[in-house]
Amino acid sequence: MKEYRLAAWPDLGPQHRRTAYRRLLSDMSQRHVSLAELCARSGLARHEVGRFLDALSDRGLLVSRDAPRATWPLSLRPLRNWLRRSLLLSPRRA
Repeated sequence: MKEYRLAAWPDLGPQHRRTAYRRLLSDMSQRHVSLAELCARSGLARHEVGRFLDALSDRGLLVSRDAPRATWPLSLRPLRNWLRRSLLLSPRRA
């Protein structure tokens, strides 16, 4: 899965002067964002967001990367701490 980040703020044409597109640009100017996140945040259809990303890419205004994958093992420290606290706070059995 790819993530996208804005390299420079573009001049928007009349078809893209809507709040949804400005929200996309704002999100991409802050961090790398996936296509699914962009669709969810903007409320635009996937094909609309895809076309917008293609237009930005054609103008050299978009940086893309492969999304980092979660690696195993995940830390179980929060679970261990929670278990320790709940066992210490629960009434002890005789």
